[in-house]
Amino acid sequence: MRPLVLSLIPALVAAAPAAAQTGSLEQVSAHLRGISTMTADFVQTDRNGKSVSGTLTLRQPGKVRFQYQKGVPLLIVGDGKALTMIDYSVRQVSRWPVGNSPLSVLIDPRKDMSRFARIVPAPMPGMISVEARDPKHPEFGTITIVFARGSGPGGLALQGWTVLDAQNGRATVRLSNQRFGMPISDKAFLWDDPRPKGPRK
Repeated sequence: MRPLVLSLIPALVAAAPAAAQTGSLEQVSAHLRGISTMTADFVQTDRNGKSVSGTLTLRQPGKVRFQYQKGVPLLIVGDGKALTMIDYSVRQVSRWPVGNSPLSVLIDPRKDMSRFARIVPAPMPGMISVEARDPKHPEFGTITIVFARGSGPGGLALQGWTVLDAQNGRATVRLSNQRFGMPISDKAFLWDDPRPKGPRK
């Protein structure tokens, strides 16, 4: 299974048949800015159709955690400036700066989305799809983020995203059981470093 962070740092293209365009970047920005906290279950599927599941925890500004299912020795934690991937199977820690990459639209919704994102045909009626890419770094690929009209902030709910990297590798992340506005402790974003010892932020 391709690590989620390697599918996030490169970016995406819609994975479903196109429907009529709907919504606007302003609506999407308002939704993302309105998220104080969110948790959701996720299922990540790679190009070969293999899937793993886990739990997403998000707290603005910039805190995110991808906790994989039991038996998958990976953890991804974001601090708003970088994503840290911990691979416990090989005791390795890697960091990727978020910077101005398309992923920053989720981690820092204060950014001007119009600089790197546009509305594209949605998978089905009632959804909004946003395609984002960094024009200065086409090697990152393209990310398409899908929102559905619902009870989340701004009347939308983040449904997931699909990433198409520069090597045409595709990974899709689908969310379910989204919950907004619950208290989330700083402890949710700590991680155990397999190299030395002790929790790290």
